[in-house]
Amino acid sequence: MGTLNTAIRVIRCYIYARISQDRTGAHLGTERQIEDCHALAKRLSTPEVVYEVVKIFEDNDLSAYSGKPRKDYLEMLQGLEDGDATVVLAWHTDRLHRSPTELEEYIALSERRSVLTHTVQAGLIDLSTPHGRMTARILGAVARQESEHKGARVARKRQQKAKAGEWGGGIRPFGWGVPTGEMRKKIDKATGEEVLVPVLDMDKAVPEEAAAVKYGTELLLSGGSIQGFAKWLKDKGITSTQGNVIRPTDTRLLLLRPRNAGIAVYQGQEIGHGSWEPLVTEAQFRGVVALLTNPSRTSARGSKPKWLGSLLYGCGVKDCTEKVKCGRAGSSQKPSYRCVTGHGGSRQAEKVDKYISDVIVERLSRPDAVDLLEPGPDDIDVAALQVQSDQVHQRLKDLAALFGSGAIGMAQFTEGSDAARAQLEGLTKGLARAGRRDPLVGLVGAPDVAKAWQVLELDRRRSVVKALMDVTILPMGRGRSGNAAFYDSIRIDWKR
Repeated sequence: MGTLNTAIRVIRCYIYARISQDRTGAHLGTERQIEDCHALAKRLSTPEVVYEVVKIFEDNDLSAYSGKPRKDYLEMLQGLEDGDATVVLAWHTDRLHRSPTELEEYIALSERRSVLTHTVQAGLIDLSTPHGRMTARILGAVARQESEHKGARVARKRQQKAKAGEWGGGIRPFGWGVPTGEMRKKIDKATGEEVLVPVLDMDKAVPEEAAAVKYGTELLLSGGSIQGFAKWLKDKGITSTQGNVIRPTDTRLLLLRPRNAGIAVYQGQEIGHGSWEPLVTEAQFRGVVALLTNPSRTSARGSKPKWLGSLLYGCGVKDCTEKVKCGRAGSSQKPSYRCVTGHGGSRQAEKVDKYISDVIVERLSRPDAVDLLEPGPDDIDVAALQVQSDQVHQRLKDLAALFGSGAIGMAQFTEGSDAARAQLEGLTKGLARAGRRDPLVGLVGAPDVAKAWQVLELDRRRSVVKALMDVTILPMGRGRSGNAAFYDSIRIDWKR
């Protein structure tokens, strides 16, 4: 009987694999790297020394060059630091690093813990020697140059597509992508299987989504809010192109896209008009941008008003300049309007709102209602205003840079900033006026004004009230009651 060979030495090894772009989601690139590394371990092994793979680390679809944290890579470093393994097997050094800083950290760890690196393509990289470190640094520099060169090619291609008005790929933008009737093959990321998906015409607008963008744009230009538009989308069951609920923050970004007006953008700069079908006019888009980026615009905090006149109708108590809000009042605990200060009486909110609505419907149903419409500002050069606005914004940035570097003092910075902001405020008002939509549009001339009013969103109705009248709730006085006293206590001052 033979004797057991006790002289075999086992070297604990890690395998690290990474692929920066996995279009199929099937991990095929990393699987091949891992197979080759297992084969490398067998080739390195001898009857006396066995290279045993004790753990595999895999970062899939994650670029080392991007600088984003790699979970498995960091976990591998910790294991090496703890002495769990002394050899790293990789397909090539560029699978480990493309950042000089990252490489230097790896070199320091390898020297500290006596770690060897074996690669399928580049052989042994002994980082404990000057020659090995030089080799690793040269290979890292070459890999980084390749990444930068590839990035430049990709950027150039994207720029050309943007200038030509073509869609740059990625997630389908909300508003465009009508099926052409043709199908193409695609790998499902979840299953790795090949599936057929429809080919989309990215120049053509999706009717429901296009109508939603147009509605949201007109809502804001009519005095509505982002919150109101987000609620409208949710109530209509309209989701993002990925099937997610469109939140208020996403809604704001949706309406600020130059693409909505057919404007092409590259790296944040407008570069012309694209080939796709615009969803709104340029004047409307500029107006929305002016409204939403106006520094003086305040975002709504807390819950949104749920009643027509909440924080809109005025309090008629003598010398009071506050608004009324809706709450529970009286023995019936019905929703009622009362001054925000708490003084004065209360009025049933439903009854007040019904009266105001009836008055508006009656006024807008008259033959002369068309005279209430405000003419549009057709003489405003929207493009010229936008160019001037961009120039003023740049001037503010330049002033901040000069002040930060010490080239100008606080007095110069303040004087220049104040002048620029004053000019910007005027330009912003001009842009907002160019795209503003009269809230009465859609009601005046409607076949059935009462029905048109009823289907309006609350934000739109409140905009009509603000545009058409000032409503004040007066004290009824002691001993007065009944419908006559109730209606007499509601004062309407017409603005048009």
